[in-house]
Amino acid sequence: MPMTHLASWIAMKIACQDEWIGFDKFMALALYAPGLGYYANDSRKFGLMPAGGSDFVTAPELSPHFGRALARQVAQALEASGTAEVWEFGAGSGALALQLLDTLGPQLERYTIVDLSGSLRERQRERLAAHAGKVHWATELPPAMRGVVLGNEVLDAMPVKLLARLEGVWHERGVVLHEGRFTYADRPTDLRPPLDVAGHHDYVTEIHPQAEGFVGTLADRLETGAVFLLDYGFPEHEYYHPQRSMGTLICHRAHLADADALADVGEKDITAHVNFTGIALAGQDAGLEVLGYTSQGRFLLNCGLLGGLENASLGERAMVQKLVNEHEMGELFKVIAFGAKGSPVWQPLGFSAGDRMHTL
Repeated sequence: MPMTHLASWIAMKIACQDEWIGFDKFMALALYAPGLGYYANDSRKFGLMPAGGSDFVTAPELSPHFGRALARQVAQALEASGTAEVWEFGAGSGALALQLLDTLGPQLERYTIVDLSGSLRERQRERLAAHAGKVHWATELPPAMRGVVLGNEVLDAMPVKLLARLEGVWHERGVVLHEGRFTYADRPTDLRPPLDVAGHHDYVTEIHPQAEGFVGTLADRLETGAVFLLDYGFPEHEYYHPQRSMGTLICHRAHLADADALADVGEKDITAHVNFTGIALAGQDAGLEVLGYTSQGRFLLNCGLLGGLENASLGERAMVQKLVNEHEMGELFKVIAFGAKGSPVWQPLGFSAGDRMHTL
């Protein structure tokens, strides 16, 4: 079977780099190669059901009540910081942006979307046409930013390095081309997980230098304001648990999950769970103030998610339950918030009860 254009491109990159590339480089190409990678091509990606051609659903697509609840937190953060702009990273279909713009109204003067995908930017423009005067797009960060920064399911899509402990020796797991197929190949490395993993059994896991670097960059650029990052993941003592020996890497396609990141490149999402301890430390080391950390379910309830549901249909209520139930998105997804360096410390609404900073 002939290689796709993306697979051929990755094969060329492998050939040019001593016949081996780290998994993080492979993941970056598979997801973001211009015009070819999963997030750079024209596939639908976001939606409720696979029949529409989508691969997975995010919280804003599940229910507009997600964005309305988050808007209460954003409104408080804008007021606390004396700003009137939101910066959203990886805005996807534009569903969250629309919910926030509709809810915040005149309190929000400018909404800037930072997204590398040209096809997604076009979908966002169509969806946000009613707010065209407020919405702007950027492909890179300016030297200075003010306002509230949002990232919903952004960190999980950032390339990770794979580490494998094999017979007691740590290796970096990379990708090679063997008989026309991508396959894993391991090289001894000095890289280690941030915690010693108990036991002597073979163990595969991820480290997240790009996600942690992203938070450091936000710290450098954000002069005034706050950052809210929502994603699935764990604190590091759970992330690097001895029993989590196969890591967290997973792929999504047609609302099904699989663990083979090397197959069908460009045709499915590749993600890894977030080490929230690493994210918190990266922000703190760069000068940000950690304002809170909790489950998505607790955060949304604190933000008044259930308000206004009195007249909601049974279907609407079922979708809201998915956002907060522990066996759905409510517990696996977490929220972490930072305040810009030098800003007064304030108490965000979303962490008023059930803050878990002590678990990081």
